[in-house]
Amino acid sequence: MVARLQQVGRHFPATPSNLELPPVRVAVTGAAGQIGAFLVNFIAQGRMFGPYQKVILQLIELPVAEKVLQGLIMELNDGAYSLVHEIIGTTDSDVGFKDADVCVLVGARPRGPGMERSDLLSANAKIFEAQGKSIDKVAKKTVKVLVVGNPANTNALIASHFAPSIPKQNFTALTRLDQNRAISLIAEKTGAAVDEIRNIHIWGNHSATQYPDTFHASVKGKDLREVVGDTKWLDTDYISKVQKRGAEIIAVMGKSSAASAANAACDHVHDWWFGTQPGKYASMAVISDGNSYGVPEGVMFSFPCEIFPGGEWRVIDGLSINEFARERLTKTGAELLEERKMALGF
Repeated sequence: MVARLQQVGRHFPATPSNLELPPVRVAVTGAAGQIGAFLVNFIAQGRMFGPYQKVILQLIELPVAEKVLQGLIMELNDGAYSLVHEIIGTTDSDVGFKDADVCVLVGARPRGPGMERSDLLSANAKIFEAQGKSIDKVAKKTVKVLVVGNPANTNALIASHFAPSIPKQNFTALTRLDQNRAISLIAEKTGAAVDEIRNIHIWGNHSATQYPDTFHASVKGKDLREVVGDTKWLDTDYISKVQKRGAEIIAVMGKSSAASAANAACDHVHDWWFGTQPGKYASMAVISDGNSYGVPEGVMFSFPCEIFPGGEWRVIDGLSINEFARERLTKTGAELLEERKMALGF
């Protein structure tokens, strides 16, 4: 097996902006796939770490995709991205995760014809067990791990379970795409710009049980639900639209979301790296301690979070949860418990 496909080092004159910033090592699995290819180009453009932060791209693929990975690296080279300090392409996870500051786990086993959900979870358990062990072995102990590959919440839990020397708080799953979708639908409904909509957030699983909460959100500083003025739509069609948006895109395009998922991954890591704006929530699936909003302990559950520079995060406390919301939190929490049992046996 080829461990290192290509390594390209680029060194540029230091500027006052990047003089003292060492390159960030970013490992991406499934790098040559649809999402991965968008993602690595976005990272190279500065979408994840900003316009002055150099990066070392550590791109991981399966042996069957080795040639595609080589082609991706050629395209990255041809992009002549000034922020790319080095590119490492590999089919060996121990090489790819070595000394990583951030790992974005995109590659996962897709659901095939005739596969039950338990089969999918079992197949992914093996993949994310191996990745968790490799991250535990060779990545930095401060590494930040984002899981994109579905079922993302439980895959993140599996990886964290098999990386015992890394804090579980350092593992998260992507629900920022769902938050972005939820914001976009409100922008379309109200005519507001997306940056005028604040604090829609996602509870629970990245699945059809997720709950996009609008009870604490605003549009141009006004209560969102009052601005929309259509309670029935917000509590029925809107929720269903967010939950099923991924399936809708597949039905239209014949393939799953790629660019929007890669963009959301950049949003997620950017906020995790630099912190959220004051008073602004970020949705991300994090390990539940069992003390927040009655959510079961020990599952990766999406909460509204505040994130501080350097990566420490906390679940936003004190949000009122009405009966309508409670039913949905209970349902998505139960699904995550079921997934955990299928994948890990407890």
